[in-house]
Amino acid sequence: MHTRLLPLLIVLMAAVLLALGVPLAVSLAGAQQQQVIVDRIDDTARFAALAQFVTEPVGPAAGDVNERRETLNSELHSYYEVYGIRAGVFRRNDAPMAHAPDDWFLPGTGEVRDAFQEALLSRRSHDPEQVWPWERRSLVVASPVIRDGDVVAVVVTDSPTGQMRSRILRGWLLIAAGEAAAMLLAVGAALRLAGWVLKPVRVLDATTHDIATGRLKSRVAAAGGPPELRRLARSFNEMADNVESVLEQQRAFVADASHQLRNPLSALLLRIELLALELPEGNEEIASVQAEGRRLAQVLDDLLDLALAEHSEAQLQITDIGALTAERVAAWSPTAQAKGVLLTGDCPPTTAWADPVALSSALDAVIDNAVKFTPEDRTVEVAVASNGDTSTVVVTDNGPGLTDEELARVGDRFWRSSRHQNVKGSGLGLSISRALLTAGGGSIAYDRHEPHGLTVTVTVPRSAPTGEATIQGLTDR
Repeated sequence: MHTRLLPLLIVLMAAVLLALGVPLAVSLAGAQQQQVIVDRIDDTARFAALAQFVTEPVGPAAGDVNERRETLNSELHSYYEVYGIRAGVFRRNDAPMAHAPDDWFLPGTGEVRDAFQEALLSRRSHDPEQVWPWERRSLVVASPVIRDGDVVAVVVTDSPTGQMRSRILRGWLLIAAGEAAAMLLAVGAALRLAGWVLKPVRVLDATTHDIATGRLKSRVAAAGGPPELRRLARSFNEMADNVESVLEQQRAFVADASHQLRNPLSALLLRIELLALELPEGNEEIASVQAEGRRLAQVLDDLLDLALAEHSEAQLQITDIGALTAERVAAWSPTAQAKGVLLTGDCPPTTAWADPVALSSALDAVIDNAVKFTPEDRTVEVAVASNGDTSTVVVTDNGPGLTDEELARVGDRFWRSSRHQNVKGSGLGLSISRALLTAGGGSIAYDRHEPHGLTVTVTVPRSAPTGEATIQGLTDR
């Protein structure tokens, strides 16, 4: 969510900055050009005032006229030399009255001609098209020379725009620097805002994961964030309290029921034994009743073990998985040998975080199942491996295996394949194994082994887990 919210905030802030920066840049360019145009209009107005008194040299006043023309011409040349701006006064027939430089004449087309034609209509040049920093254009301004109400000539200036474009570019760079600084501040603000908004969500997600993996005492710690998310955190904690309370009641009921039924069942089995002494030896009915009673006692014991496994916290510590697995393989080897099954173990040293007692119990249940369902003269293989993040114990048998539908249900409480109903067991062994492994952050998975058989993979973490189970385990060591 953070990676989706942060770009959204940054894009919105960038859009706001662009919406402010682009008009500001356009306004700056327009202001710079308007300043140049005003200066050129003032200059053309001054030259028009000088040209107003320059007439054709006729009669004795020819000397004065020539003198005024020379003055105008001198002013234009000085203007060109100082500012580098071409300027000229052109009569209605395009003939130059005075111009600088000497090789500059009124062109036949282009902006200069358009400005000249407009000035002939007794109008000053309207605002020319905006010149942008990447355009190498000149700026043309024309003013009419009016004598006795008639336009007799036109003053035209053709200004280079290099300096103006440089000033615009410098202004834009300052705006861009300001926009960049504002964008950095916006990104920092977006990071803080996204972190502030999403921190309760991250805490809630982590706590939900802890509860989903069996750490039911995890709760959402008080944190900042919007009021709605703080209320959600409080509601989540209330829900977690209620769920934990219901589960505790359920576990307590299973444990109490199993414990309370154990005593009368033991008494009942004792009376059945006494009754069997009164009946002829080999009575099938009494033998069947005794077998069912022992099976019921086993189911109650397994229920009690399951309740304790789900209720107790794992005492985690760094454990040599290879040595522990080798010990369990050695412990089950006589049972496998008695059945005619070859039990082998490949158990190189590897460490992981686990509860040794819980992991031993889980391995006992898995190896017991593998040996139980493997036919005589077949092999059960136990292999320990490590991939960096986790350590695994893989138990592979060569029994009948399971179908896809059965694989989806294996590990459920009291579930047993219809093909194995005659095999001794309560259907709780693998459920107990899963509960023991989950409490310590581990897991158990099932898959088919080709050409036939079942592969059970027990996984435990190598990195130090977090949560109350770890703290408890480290405290007890």
